Amino acid sequence: MLQSSQDTGEVGAGRIASPRDRIYAALDLGTNNCRLLIASAQPEGGLAAPAIKVFDSFSRIVRLGEGVSATGELSGDAMERTLAALLACKKKLGRYHITAARFVATEACRRARNGHEFLERVRKQTGLSIDIITSEEEAKLAFLGCSSLLTGASKRAIVFDIGGGSTELMWVDIGSGGSEHVIADWLSIGFGVMNLADKFGGAGLADLAFGDMVNFLVQRIRPFDEANRISEIIGDAPVQLLSTSGTVTTLAAVHLGLPRYDRSRIDGIAMPVADIRDTVQKLLTMRPSERFNHPCIGPDRADFILSGCAIFEAISSLWPQGAITIADRGVREGIILSLMNRR
Repeated sequence: MLQSSQDTGEVGAGRIASPRDRIYAALDLGTNNCRLLIASAQPEGGLAAPAIKVFDSFSRIVRLGEGVSATGELSGDAMERTLAALLACKKKLGRYHITAARFVATEACRRARNGHEFLERVRKQTGLSIDIITSEEEAKLAFLGCSSLLTGASKRAIVFDIGGGSTELMWVDIGSGGSEHVIADWLSIGFGVMNLADKFGGAGLADLAFGDMVNFLVQRIRPFDEANRISEIIGDAPVQLLSTSGTVTTLAAVHLGLPRYDRSRIDGIAMPVADIRDTVQKLLTMRPSERFNHPCIGPDRADFILSGCAIFEAISSLWPQGAITIADRGVREGIILSLMNRR
């Protein structure tokens, strides 16, 4: 579990580390966000799922994948924004004696023709070596980062991560009596909040294209549902729904009426799916300026929140569970836990 987090905005305030701390670092360079986490294990955590004590963190919207759908390449402006964020990460990393670290890039760099070239430039200018990981490994890391929120009240779970350039879904057998959870099947859809909006005319038309986006995604998820008999199984026994995506954490914060996004109020909460779907409808009726100025959405998320809502609506319309567990954790935490487990 996460003991605490400083990830309350663009930059987290650092904690003082002792010489005894084994400190780990994880960087997740996504299509939309650049995120860093610096943490150690808490003494009460076990090797299988240690508790995490966060020393520092960083999260900035960089939109690295902007324009990739149209051009097949990372743009100059997107690379410059991302380099600035990575230099800030480098500065934070320099404050700690890091025991082990891993830095990864996902869909934007996987898809762009110049993705490897850009990461070589990053290495030369910042000293950070970032590896492009597969969508399968991305799914596994996201799952590892949030799997401690599986309650065991159900034997199966649907875990999903809505990203900037892709969406991962996992069908999970929940372990009991100390046994490990098993990903029985997984699906990566090559559409996240940014490139889905691009496909349907851009963020400015997302409200008009909302139904088309939902239908488009349902058709891509349905074969996964049928192959695993998920809808049929849901009809016979409870299945836990677990989300590790910024779209859903934002929707939860909007539904709760928080004066600003507060991770401590969201991470690990279980909410009725109907409440989240109602919030989606509320956002669809808002003017763009209202979403832009909403304290839990703001200018960074306003452009792509509706395409994210369309992805959530597609998932929840196929599997209308009673409740959803919401995680404000994912790939970064998964990397940290995997590093700890190598000890």
